[in-house]
Amino acid sequence: MSAAVTVFPQWREHARCRGADAAIFYPTTEDEIRKARAFCATCPVRECCLEHALLHRERDGIWGGMTGRERRRVLRQRYGGV
Repeated sequence: MSAAVTVFPQWREHARCRGADAAIFYPTTEDEIRKARAFCATCPVRECCLEHALLHRERDGIWGGMTGRERRRVLRQRYGGV
């Protein structure tokens, strides 16, 4: 488990998106992706969210301000060929 998620396991309680419509984070257009990223940009636990998504290999949606494609790129850089 990543250090961010281990050190701050209750990160979801502090997420800016808590209680928001989850559809915001499953965008279908570039404009919707920009809106989701803007929402994440000011979240105090954005890094924990991203690490959670990387750890659990979340394939879809915006997590920590990144799309699934961007997260897969991060995993490949970290671990090679994931």
